[in-house]
Amino acid sequence: MKRQTALDKLKSKARSIKQNIYVLYLAYKDPRVPRYAKLFAVCVVAYAFSPIDLIPDFIPVLGYLDDLIIVPLGISLALKMIPEPVLADCRVKAEELRKNGKPKNWFTGALFIAVWILAALWIGKLLYGWLKR
Repeated sequence: MKRQTALDKLKSKARSIKQNIYVLYLAYKDPRVPRYAKLFAVCVVAYAFSPIDLIPDFIPVLGYLDDLIIVPLGISLALKMIPEPVLADCRVKAEELRKNGKPKNWFTGALFIAVWILAALWIGKLLYGWLKR
């Protein structure tokens, strides 16, 4: 019995985190959200959807630490920065999205990929310069 309730709690928490990612996605588009909150929210959403982690998943224990701690912490902080009326509206819209299907925003996806590629090139350039010395 305890295993099933623990599993149910875990599934519920995962569903809540996923739903809050969509709430943040919708909130950063809302003009009522302060700029600093939009910037933080878009960073959290980008990191959550990005296939690239700060700590690669193949590193034992630490690899999943960012997924288990950093993402939920970022979501929690971002939600606290957004005004409550905006959150309420975004939660309703996110629930509608969940029922009707996820939005496809190819421009945003391409932008995230471009940012990661630029970051990798910049790091590669730094490493090349450092190794060249």
